[in-house]
Amino acid sequence: MSVSTAAADRSVCAPLPVLGRDVTVPLVTGGEVTYAALDYAASAPALQRVWDDVAAYAPYYGSVHRGAGYLSQLSTDLFEGARRTVAEFLDCRAGDQVVFTRSTTDSLNLLAAALPGDCEVFVFETEHHASLLPWVDARVTYLDAPSSPRQAVETLERALAGRDPHGPALVCVTGASNVTGELWPVRELAAAAHAHGARIVLDAAQLAPHHPVSVRDLDVDWVAFSGHKLYAPFGSGVLAGRADWLREAEPYLAGGGASRSVTRRADGGVDVEWHDSAARHEAGSPNVIGAYAIASACKALTEAGFDTLLAREEQLIRTVREGLADVPEVRFLSLFGDDAPRVGVLSFVVEGWNSSHFAAALSAEYGIGVRDGLFCAHPLVRTLLGSDPQAQGECGAPEAAPGEKSLNAIRVSFGAGTPDEHVERFVRAVRELVGGGARWTYRTEDGRCVPDTSART
Repeated sequence: MSVSTAAADRSVCAPLPVLGRDVTVPLVTGGEVTYAALDYAASAPALQRVWDDVAAYAPYYGSVHRGAGYLSQLSTDLFEGARRTVAEFLDCRAGDQVVFTRSTTDSLNLLAAALPGDCEVFVFETEHHASLLPWVDARVTYLDAPSSPRQAVETLERALAGRDPHGPALVCVTGASNVTGELWPVRELAAAAHAHGARIVLDAAQLAPHHPVSVRDLDVDWVAFSGHKLYAPFGSGVLAGRADWLREAEPYLAGGGASRSVTRRADGGVDVEWHDSAARHEAGSPNVIGAYAIASACKALTEAGFDTLLAREEQLIRTVREGLADVPEVRFLSLFGDDAPRVGVLSFVVEGWNSSHFAAALSAEYGIGVRDGLFCAHPLVRTLLGSDPQAQGECGAPEAAPGEKSLNAIRVSFGAGTPDEHVERFVRAVRELVGGGARWTYRTEDGRCVPDTSART
């Protein structure tokens, strides 16, 4: 499909209003252009609706759970109401807890700290580092990257078959890859885990902004996601699911709010009775605005309708795939195949280009923001690129100068707030850069490829 054809085939719905949609940025070649934010997989722009809701609440800001004043009571109602909204958004079961955290990473580290003693953890090498690395105190089995959803289930079943079904075990899996965007067979993996006496936690950081997530239907034990990928501001996240392991664990943080009662003992020490509710792991003054923002985003996405949002996103994916189908230098990365269902996340490499150089040119010459590097999923990207899985590399940092071989990739990602023009501009830019090269000279500075402002190509 040509870009002009894609432009004629308009989206089934308009993009949702987001902050920054009218921001202009300078081009190194002269002039300015509206910024095309195509790095949603890292952080999606906040919905205007969310920002307006937060601004409306801000004058009524008050500390929660501890104040007798009107504003404190109002803020407490708002905070606990946000918890109920998130539970409804995730279709949680009766008795499930919703704990507010800082991010997906924080959520999964909280769960890791709550694992029973001698717990086994099973995790695919394809995970984001947030779900690959927290399990330092458990016996971890890392599973090889599968080539199909069916193989993922079979790999997990083989790994679980040899364990003691009476001991605690946890499977950690992503819902949608932050590298390829591919959807994982979560329901089938959950069934395999439960059949072998294991529990499962779903990293929904990339899934929840694009697809409905039902704890009940997927039959997962926990879900973790971040507000900043769900069109809310930075600094808030969620861990939702079964209460027993969380209730039995030591508080993630010790302090006010987590404690129900603290008394002095005769020997001079203190005895603490901790809360059994989600407050057990929410010590300190909570991020009320962050929780409210997440709840606002949940409501906005639900009201917009995931069916409508999905249809539009699938069209944007087609615009990219079909618009670059006849550019042989562009190779998209995939585990399950090009036709596998996915969210709006696509990673690729360009023959003859260093990935950092290509991303820099997209930004400097076209006003397009994408991501290059290993996307905090080093083992997966190295597997997809066919490089040494033991090779060193920093998250997002290039390892080669412009024109040299790169072990990194380029990622374009979009969602509910992405205008058609941004994706169409991206396709045109890729075709022009591949066909005619960059119009500017670039150099490496502090590990990044940047325009050389002293010379023009």
